[in-house]
Parts: sequence; C-alpha cells; structure tokens
Amino acid sequence: MTFLLLQLSDPHLLANPQGWFRGVQPKIRFDQGLKSALSQIGRSPNLILISGDLCQDETWGGYCQLRDLLIPLGIPIALLPGNHDNPQLLRSCLGRFAHIAPSLISLEGWLLLLLDSHLPGEIDGWISPVQIRWAELVLQEKTENLLMAMHHPPEDQRDGDGLMANLVLSKSAKLVLLGHIHQHRRQVVAGTTLLGCPSSLVQFVPTQICPLGFPDRAGGRLIELEPDGSWRETLLRWSN
Repeated sequence: MTFLLLQLSDPHLLANPQGWFRGVQPKIRFDQGLKSALSQIGRSPNLILISGDLCQDETWGGYCQLRDLLIPLGIPIALLPGNHDNPQLLRSCLGRFAHIAPSLISLEGWLLLLLDSHLPGEIDGWISPVQIRWAELVLQEKTENLLMAMHHPPEDQRDGDGLMANLVLSKSAKLVLLGHIHQHRRQVVAGTTLLGCPSSLVQFVPTQICPLGFPDRAGGRLIELEPDGSWRETLLRWSN
C-alpha cells in the first residue's frame, strides 16, 4: 500500500501562542497550514515530517505549542532540529511522541534516515563525523530503499559535499528532503533527487519557478512511497 509522508517545514513557533514573527503569528499560521495540507491530501498521511526550525525562540513553551498541535492528530511524527532549535528541549518535550533526528525509521519497503544538522550558535549546519559513521553502520545491512531528511541543504552545511559523496551517493539514496530555504527547490545529483520544502510561515526569494505559480504562499510537500521503490511528490500550497 502507498505510504504517504507529509512534509512541513520551518514553522518558527514561539512560546507565546499569540506572538508575532516576520509579520505573522507562527502558531496560527502553522495550525492553518496543517489543516490545509491534510485537507488537500484527502486521507490521513502515514507520517508527518517537520524539517527543522521548529521553535524560533528555542523555548519549552514553543515546543509545547508544537506538541499540542500534533499529538491530537494521532499521526506518527518525525522531527528535525534546525539552526533555530534547542535539541535538548525538543527531545525533552516531544521525545516520547516523535522520532527525532538522528534516527532511522522503517517504512513499508523504505528506510527514512533522519540526520541532525543543528550546529549550536551557528546558522550553517553540520553533520558530525560520528553521526555519519553511525548512519553508515546502520545502513550496511539494510536493503530497503533509502529516503533521507535533514534541515540544511548540503550547500549550507560544513563539508556538505563530503556528506553527499560519502553517505547519500554511496547508498544510492533515491530522495533527500530538506528544510531551511523556505521555498520549493528540486535538483538531481548523480541520480539522487533533493527536494527543498516551502515554509509553513513565510517564503524566501525563490531560486526556482514554483510549479504551481504561487511562490509567496505557505506550503509543504506530499511524498508517496511505493513498496517497489517508486515514488511521487506533490507540491502543496495554500492561501496565507
């Protein structure tokens, strides 16, 4: 049966549920976006992935906002720390309820590898050699199709090109899901497709044409995974 993965990204939640950031209210915007995405999909996804920058002010209250929005849905959750995150608070608040990077999740005929690119005090990302070695070890005995997710694109990581060469391409990952850039992006590197996700908050200036013609709208992405290793992706947009 087709496995549905809903990716949302960069909600930048705050401890204050009525707080403002970049001219909008993150909690309200994320709640509306989550509902819009689920409505567009038409059936409950098998997993919701939120690919980083979860909590702009890196507070316990911000992660509580995320928890209170997601847990009532009853849908499995995967979370990536971004540069605007506190991984320790994230794990304390949501570790019982969600898969949090670094983690390996078995899907139906697929493996989802969550990598943590958070680098304390820095905007750029970094995936440590220890984490890369762990990922290589856990994948050695795996034969399933590989899907990866990390917050920072390789160009925004220290030694991101090395990561791609050593881990993604060596395992022939079919797909890599990214956050951080607040826009749609699609590129193919040596047969591996990298997909950047729009933000549920606000969008940065696009570097590629939005296939739907709405580059300024909040959005997400639906990934459909088939047991035979094939996949499809659908860009989602909704009114701000």
